[in-house]
Amino acid sequence: MANLDAQTPDSELFPQKLLDGYRSFLAGRFINEQQRFRELAEAGQKPSVMLIGCCDSRVSPEVIFDARPGEIFVVRNVANLMPPYAPNDDLHGTSAALEFGVMGLRVEHIVVMGHAQCGGIRAYAENDADPYARPLSPGDFIGKWMSLIEPAARRLGAMTEPFGDYVERLAREAVVQSLANLRTFPCVRILEQKGRLKLHGAFFGVADGRLLALDEASGQFHEVAGEERAAAFSGPRF
Repeated sequence: MANLDAQTPDSELFPQKLLDGYRSFLAGRFINEQQRFRELAEAGQKPSVMLIGCCDSRVSPEVIFDARPGEIFVVRNVANLMPPYAPNDDLHGTSAALEFGVMGLRVEHIVVMGHAQCGGIRAYAENDADPYARPLSPGDFIGKWMSLIEPAARRLGAMTEPFGDYVERLAREAVVQSLANLRTFPCVRILEQKGRLKLHGAFFGVADGRLLALDEASGQFHEVAGEERAAAFSGPRF
């Protein structure tokens, strides 16, 4: 019979890194924002922004945008891709999250944020250049998912620059493609036409912290808050 008085150590129940982080959270942010968490529990979440980002552990939207709990409705997947509208019997995790964000939470903005050094984009480009090197089988989950990049890759045409530069360009074009796919959803298209929903494209530099925003009229990405970023890099180093 099990000893009811015995207790399994926390470190055997949960990763130590997360335990340490949780303890730090309890001692700091949770104490400072306890009222905020209580209000969110009672009133529910009402974020105005939905962000579709990559599941890459280096690109945390809440950290990048210094967001408080309840301020951003975040959906993360491999390579921050948005599939097109496809109402069938398949399981659509990202599409379901989109539907909930738009129709349930009534977000006012949707941001698709790509990033530099994206492993998913790089894998697609490597496979496209040499399918024998690191094949992404169409029967695998990741291979099927990354096929969403194909229209973007076709628009770019043949690779004429160094491989790394091409990967970055493809990552940005994939953001453009995801915005186009978003507009295939009736709820998104209608609300955007009514001026109640705005779509945005963004690209984040992991190493330099540079944030680019897409100007859809010109098709170009432009740096935002550039002066502030430059000031941050010119400040004292400790």
